[in-house]
Amino acid sequence: MAGILYGVGVGPGDPELLTLKAVRLIRENEVIALPGENARETIAYQIAVQAVPELAQKQLLSLDMPMTHDRVHRDRCHDLAADAVEEQLKKGENVIFLTLGDPSVYSTYLYIEKRIAARGYQTEMVSGIPSFCAAAARVGIPLAEWNEPIHVIPAVHRLDQELDAPGSYVLMKSGKRMDQVKEILRNSGRQVVMVENCGMPQERIYRGVEEIPDDAGYYSLIIAKE
Repeated sequence: MAGILYGVGVGPGDPELLTLKAVRLIRENEVIALPGENARETIAYQIAVQAVPELAQKQLLSLDMPMTHDRVHRDRCHDLAADAVEEQLKKGENVIFLTLGDPSVYSTYLYIEKRIAARGYQTEMVSGIPSFCAAAARVGIPLAEWNEPIHVIPAVHRLDQELDAPGSYVLMKSGKRMDQVKEILRNSGRQVVMVENCGMPQERIYRGVEEIPDDAGYYSLIIAKE
C-alpha cells in the first residue's frame, strides 16, 4: 500500500506549542520532509527537534521551495518536491511534512498537497497553533470578542487596502514592505502591536506604529485593533 502524506503544523516557534499528535507522528514515522535546501537548517526542523529529539535520527527529505515571484521557477521546484515525496509514498512510507504554524494558513505544504492528491495519494492535515493566535496570547490581547470579525491579510500583497472594516486586523508577511505597511497602520488610527519571531529566542514585541522598525524580519505579525 502507498504511504500517506501528512502536513503537520509545528506552531509559530515555541517547541512547547507542538501538539501531541504532531509529536506522535514525528516519532512513529521515518521520513520527515522539510521545505528548504538543507532540512536541518529550516526553522520548522529547529523548532520540532527541541520537542522531539528523535527527529535528528530520522530520514530527512529536503525540499527546495524558494519564495520567488517567478511562477515558472516556483512551479518547477514544487513539481520536483512532489516527485521526491511521491517516491517515498510509492515505497509505502508515510511522509511527514513539517510546516510553521498551521498547514492550512499560507503554508508551503499546500503546494505539495495539491500535487500529491492530484496523483491519487491520500493526504491529511494536522493542525498547529497559528502564529496570530500565539502572538495574541503572547501580548495578552483578544483577537475577537462577542461578534467581532477577524480579518487576516497577507500585507505585502495587499498594500492598497485600507483597514476600515469593523473588527480586528491581522497583518502577516509584512517584513519586506514594512515602511508602506506602517503608513497604512498610521492612517487607520488603530491600536497596533507587532510580534517578531513569536516564541523564538530572538522574539521582539513592539507596541505602537512608531516602535516598529522598518527593517523588521519576515516573521513579523501585526495585530491592529479598533
